[in-house]
Amino acid sequence: MRFQSKKVFTADGLLSQAIPGYRPRQAQIDMACAVEEAIKLKQKSIIEAGTGTGKTFAYLAPAFLSGQKTIISTGTKNLQEQLFHRDLPVVKEALSSPLQVALLKGRANYLCTYRMKKNTGSSALFSDKNTLSELKPVRDWAEVTHSGDIGELQALAEDASIIPLITSNAENCLGRDCPDYEGCYVVKARSEAMEADIVVVNHHLFFADLALKDTGFGELIPEAQTIIFDEAHQIPDIASEYFGVNFSTRLLHDAARDITQVYRSSLKDIEQVERMASKMALHASELRILFGEHNSKGKWEDVLRNQAIAEQHSRLREALHETVAMLKHHIGRDKALDNIYERLVQGKSDFAEVSDLSAPDVSLWYETTPKQVVMHQTPLNIADKFSELTQAPLRSWIFTSATLMVNGHFSHYQDMLGLGKAKTLVLDSPFAYQKQSILCVPRNLPEPSDPLMLERVVEVAQELIMAARGRCFLLFTSHYMLNRVADALAQRVANPLLVQGSTSKQALLDSYVSEPGAVLLATGAFWEGVDVRGDDLICVLIDKLPFAAPDDPLLQAKIENCKKRGGNAFMDIQVPQAVITLKQGAGRLIRDVNDSGVLVICDTRLVTKNYGKIFLSSLPDMRRTRDLTLACQFLQELE
Repeated sequence: MRFQSKKVFTADGLLSQAIPGYRPRQAQIDMACAVEEAIKLKQKSIIEAGTGTGKTFAYLAPAFLSGQKTIISTGTKNLQEQLFHRDLPVVKEALSSPLQVALLKGRANYLCTYRMKKNTGSSALFSDKNTLSELKPVRDWAEVTHSGDIGELQALAEDASIIPLITSNAENCLGRDCPDYEGCYVVKARSEAMEADIVVVNHHLFFADLALKDTGFGELIPEAQTIIFDEAHQIPDIASEYFGVNFSTRLLHDAARDITQVYRSSLKDIEQVERMASKMALHASELRILFGEHNSKGKWEDVLRNQAIAEQHSRLREALHETVAMLKHHIGRDKALDNIYERLVQGKSDFAEVSDLSAPDVSLWYETTPKQVVMHQTPLNIADKFSELTQAPLRSWIFTSATLMVNGHFSHYQDMLGLGKAKTLVLDSPFAYQKQSILCVPRNLPEPSDPLMLERVVEVAQELIMAARGRCFLLFTSHYMLNRVADALAQRVANPLLVQGSTSKQALLDSYVSEPGAVLLATGAFWEGVDVRGDDLICVLIDKLPFAAPDDPLLQAKIENCKKRGGNAFMDIQVPQAVITLKQGAGRLIRDVNDSGVLVICDTRLVTKNYGKIFLSSLPDMRRTRDLTLACQFLQELE
């Protein structure tokens, strides 16, 4: 097969002509050819491309060259925007491609002019000073925006209280019945995506459509001839979520608020319905209170042993059923009320499913947020469902990430998604890890569960901070350890300590880069999707192997299911998951060919347990030592 992609990546190729200082990388060329082959032959392909391979360009170029309708799905909205605004234009220009491109987000990311007009006229809005202060910048922006993308409102916090009032979701959108339908920004964005050749989405949006939870976007995916998942290591968890059923008490609060709005504005004779809806929302709030002040998660079966929760759950079910029955008498009188009725009918069905303790091969579990209870029914195995999804219609499926393999093979990933017949390719990072980096597992570490472990981690962190003069990421597997170490270090080092939770993720990263000698302390959110290059980051400490919390209800269900089938749950489920997570955390250190640094993992199990070899074999080929002094000397020499 002759590969068009090669002409793009050679020393005198199109990228070299378009990008000053571009250097050909064989791994990038190999990946581009593999993607091109998968597109031409309608294959499924799984590609692990080590950091520095240049995987983004390696799949973008064949996508453009194919001329086919392509959907590219990324892990987060931030990565989605980075891909669309930074990387994609470079390749499109270098190839002089005439293909149209589009960025599509979920419905709740766009301004809904109908809801803004309706909700900002409510007296309830103005009783909230925070919401009132957010109103003027929103109105000013609404006058000039062309896309309606809420992301343009840089001054608005991600959790701003006004956002739910000026956006819609799949439940409360009126669709073609909306009086503002002709000017709808969601419709505009979706139309552009339908006409475009290459569309950039994110994983949650992709699977929300497949689960029929975002009507309208469903027109797009069937048209695509190629699906490319970047950050594909996230797919099993996200797909499991959307192949299951979820119910949040937020639905009831939102519905009650919207019923009140209809009652006050147009249907003055539905006072009884409004009272019943308010009672339903009150029962939802009372259920949340019974779970305690702190956020939690657990098995639904276990929590129902609490008589108060079981009784309140029954009251909530009855109130939901009664509200639906009362709304049914008013169908056809008001389009907004009809929409609320449909939302609650679906909610009633979902509520029943997530409460059904007799359902086979699923995990029923709950989690609480500060104001809501979210109930989940999650399938324990999605391999058959996902495999079926990729069978018809016949098209290309490409899965790529820097972290897909465990212990030198893809079988764990393939088994989870039913991709046993997919072609696989591993492309090593071009970085000279032996010269650029050291992996240190310090001597004299207590067991991770030992109370003395906290003090030892603090001591190691203090030595590293002094040797590196800040410029460290300290990554933890729990908020408890994060906060304890942060408190202890505040008394021992003068460096600026930036602790996750004190402000937004992006604000923390900006402060880290701008403040000399800063140290960032964080948990899961910073283990992936963070790209700090050069001398700003020369040391990453990980407190212990990132095994999932043993009390996680979904993990418990998967372990029980694995044991029933005669498997080894620890080796088949827990170790592979932890390996992928560790690889992500370790990947924060070396991001460029000129980067250097030290990775320190404070977990003696890496060298004392047999399964430690699996972790070590899955990490980059760094020089290894158990001598912390040697690691600190290496840091001191990095000038």
